[in-house]
Amino acid sequence: MSWNKPMPAEPVVAVVGATGAVGTEMMLVLEQRGFPIKRLVALSSARSAGKTVFFNGAPIRVEELTAESFEGVDLALFSAGGSVSEAMAGHATAAGAVVVDNSSAFRMDPKVPLVVPEVNPEDVDAHSGIIANPNCSTIQMVVALKPLHDLAPIKRVVVSTYQAASGAGQAAMDELYSQTRDFLNDEVSEPSAFAHRIAFNCIPQIDVFMEDGSTKEEWKMVVETKKIMHAPDIEIAATCVRVPVLRCHAESVNVEFDSTVSLENASAALAAAPGLTMMDDPSQQLYPMPGLLEGTDETYVGRLRVDSTVEHGLNLWVVADQIRKGAALNAVQIAERLLP
Repeated sequence: MSWNKPMPAEPVVAVVGATGAVGTEMMLVLEQRGFPIKRLVALSSARSAGKTVFFNGAPIRVEELTAESFEGVDLALFSAGGSVSEAMAGHATAAGAVVVDNSSAFRMDPKVPLVVPEVNPEDVDAHSGIIANPNCSTIQMVVALKPLHDLAPIKRVVVSTYQAASGAGQAAMDELYSQTRDFLNDEVSEPSAFAHRIAFNCIPQIDVFMEDGSTKEEWKMVVETKKIMHAPDIEIAATCVRVPVLRCHAESVNVEFDSTVSLENASAALAAAPGLTMMDDPSQQLYPMPGLLEGTDETYVGRLRVDSTVEHGLNLWVVADQIRKGAALNAVQIAERLLP
C-alpha cells in the first residue's frame, strides 16, 4: 500500500530526539536550507522535556514524547533510537504524519524505502508512511559508489571505515576529550562509552559481534548497500573501526567492476555526481581529511587510483560528516522530496 495523503506546502514538522546531537543538527539543517515549516514541534524524553531549543531564532519549548504528540503533525523526523522508533512511529503514521526515521528499526523492512537522495530518490515515492534513513557509513559510501556503478556494474567492494567518536554519541565525544587529557597528563581513566580506551587508539569493533565474526555495523553496510542500490549481487566485505577523531567518518574503498573503468572516466563521473566533491591532487597533497571537513554537507572523494591486483579495480578514499550527510542532512533531503 502506498501513502495517498499529500504533504502540505508548509508542513507541521516534529523532531523526535530534539535535544540530541542529530536532532539538534536536523533543526539546524532545516533552518539553513529554508525548509518551509508552518510550525516546528520539538519532542524528547521526559528527562529533557521543558528545555528550550531555538529554531529560526525563536525559542521552542521541548515537549515530552507521547503517543498523542503527533496530532496535527505532517512530517516527523525521528532520531531517538530504534526502541523509540518502534514504539512511536506507528502512532505518528496513524495521526497522518510521514515518518523519516534515522534509526535501524525499519531499514531492512521490505515495505519501507531506504533512501539516499543522490542514489535512489525515486524510492521515496513508494513509501507507506515510513521512510528509513540509512546507516551513516553506508550513506557516504553509496554516494561514491553510485556514479561508478553507472559506468559499469560493481562486482565487489572491500571497505574499511575510520569512524569518528561522535558516531557513538555525545558521551563518546566527551570520553575522547577526557581520555586525551588524562593520557597526556599520565593519568589513567577507565572507558565507559567504549569497550577500550579511544584516545590514541583504534577499536576494531562498532556495535555487537554476530555469529559469523562480523559486527552489526559491518552487516548494516552490506545489506543496506544492496537494498539502496537495488544490486543484490554486489559482494561487500566491511571492517568498521572507531578512531580518535571527533567528527567525520572516513572510508578506504576498493571497488571491483565487471568490466574496465578508466581512471579518467571514473574521476569525471565522480566529479559530476550530485552531493559529491572530488578533492584529489596528489601533487599538492590534496585529499579529504576528517579534521578539515567538519560541518560540511558534501561527500568527498580523493586518492582515486587503479587497483592492479584485480582485473577491473579502483581504490578511493571517502570522507563525510556523519552527523550532517550521514544523518541530519540526508533525512531533510528525503523530507524535501516529499514536498509538493
